[in-house]
Amino acid sequence: MHLETGRPMRGQALERLKAFLRLCGLDYDEGIGFTAVLVEDGEIIATGSLDGPTLKCIAVSPMHQGEDLSARTLTELRREALDRGEDRLLLFTKPSNEAMFRPFGFHPLVRTADCLLMEDRRDGLARFLAGLERPDRDVETGCIVCNCNPFTLGHRFLIETAARQVPALHVFVLSEKKSLFPPEVRLQLVREGCRDLKNVFVHETGPYMVSSATFPSYFIKDKARVDEIYCELDIRLFGERIAPALRITRRFVGTEPICPVTRFYNEQLKARLPGYGIALTEIPRRECGGEAISASRVRALMEEKNIEAIRPLVPEITYDTIRRMLNACND
Repeated sequence: MHLETGRPMRGQALERLKAFLRLCGLDYDEGIGFTAVLVEDGEIIATGSLDGPTLKCIAVSPMHQGEDLSARTLTELRREALDRGEDRLLLFTKPSNEAMFRPFGFHPLVRTADCLLMEDRRDGLARFLAGLERPDRDVETGCIVCNCNPFTLGHRFLIETAARQVPALHVFVLSEKKSLFPPEVRLQLVREGCRDLKNVFVHETGPYMVSSATFPSYFIKDKARVDEIYCELDIRLFGERIAPALRITRRFVGTEPICPVTRFYNEQLKARLPGYGIALTEIPRRECGGEAISASRVRALMEEKNIEAIRPLVPEITYDTIRRMLNACND
């Protein structure tokens, strides 16, 4: 038996991996960045993959169960994660797999009937939340979760409007790395763009709020229900763990005239959040030229290198950042 790795797997090695996962009842997740496989007599007998801090596609051949192959695979994935600077690991799996991962130090964060989210820290979420800046007194607190890829005047309008309605507002900027603008850049743009709003607290989400674009579905058979399953898990984690810790009683979203996935998510928020004592407020989008301002529109204009058309859609700090990015591409 020997170990093979890929960053990620490609060509015939990838096709062989996909075939093995299908035999184990799993799909290959396209977001994977690193894979480890254990091979015996030319056949894969165990595998596991990594996407940022998230473990994916962990499987052991039915013929080799009970041989501690999961432990060897997880050791290799942890080593790779540490080399990449990841300080914690998460995994999404079927709820029935909880007992499989507990011996390896993984603890449940939140579960639904279809999905379980686990972390390799017993108190990781609690420590993350305890470290966030917050109001120094108990006041009505609101929340916005956004990607801001990039931060636009539409985002600024949403945040400013919400901040007028509550004494304190938490703004979480998704930490996912699959956006055009890196997470640290998006976070800095929002912080700089909202510095004058004294009751606004801007945070990264860490791995604790997952967008629909990065939610793994490799273990979900009914692909038509992926968005529904994602929404339930994300909202439950927010409602059960995050909102109570930060005393959040209101959540704000912008109306969604463009993206059906986001519109569905907003509808799920409206239906589910009241069950956690959280009210949802939809704020009409800011428009420019009769069209809702959106980050996707800005990105399209960047593709066209139409810098002047971008100017009325974004704050000055975002405009300067985009201009530097486009100039760098031209050099």
